[in-house]
Amino acid sequence: MKIKLVGIILLGVLSSCVSKKEIFYLQDVDDFNNTSLVYDQITIQPNDILNISVGALVPETAIPFNRSFSSESQQNSIEIMKLNGYLVSKEKTIIFPSLGSITVENMSTTQLERHIENKLTEGGYLNDPTVNIRILNAKVTVLGEVTKPGTYSFTEERITLLQAIGYAGDLTIKGKRDDVLIMREVDGVRKVTHLDLTQSIWLDSSFAYVKPNDVIVVNQNPPKVTSAGYIGNIGTLLGVSTVILSIVILVTN
Repeated sequence: MKIKLVGIILLGVLSSCVSKKEIFYLQDVDDFNNTSLVYDQITIQPNDILNISVGALVPETAIPFNRSFSSESQQNSIEIMKLNGYLVSKEKTIIFPSLGSITVENMSTTQLERHIENKLTEGGYLNDPTVNIRILNAKVTVLGEVTKPGTYSFTEERITLLQAIGYAGDLTIKGKRDDVLIMREVDGVRKVTHLDLTQSIWLDSSFAYVKPNDVIVVNQNPPKVTSAGYIGNIGTLLGVSTVILSIVILVTN
């Protein structure tokens, strides 16, 4: 009876340990060394807030096409810029000075820049205009077993999935690394995918880079692999062995 009890305790202790294969990221990443990066086009979506600045050879002629700020500090404030930005409607349009309603459907920021430049030139408003557009309210939400779940804003055109997870302080030891859920809405269609972060094949997918409004959900490992970390070195192994030995002595005496 005592031997059976020791066996059950031993099995419980060992089953509570997570293997390295369950927690190490990108375990086969060497196979992807020197491979080409995949950049998926980011199209403008409803509720995006755009900052649009227009320049010209004669700067004064571009003033009517730029929203003004009362001070330099306001011009450098992202929140003030959002209030003065162009909100994309659910019909995927914006209202631009002199040009009126402009559709942004299926356009990236670069494509919309060229489109507005052409309209300003063809309409005789400006000679050789330059247009620069940025999305001001790009954000990603990271939920579940991460250190700091929440919604994070970014001003870069694109960030990687690992960067987004880094914003949230990385996965906890309880996070299920081989089944991370990503939800994405593009042109009115919801896409859901599951990624195994312990492998590297997803680096070549469209989900390697985060798109604005992506939601990343990290689920919890089963209880049996979340309670005691992992056996990763001889010190940890000796510690576990000491506990087991102490239990054996107590039970057999």
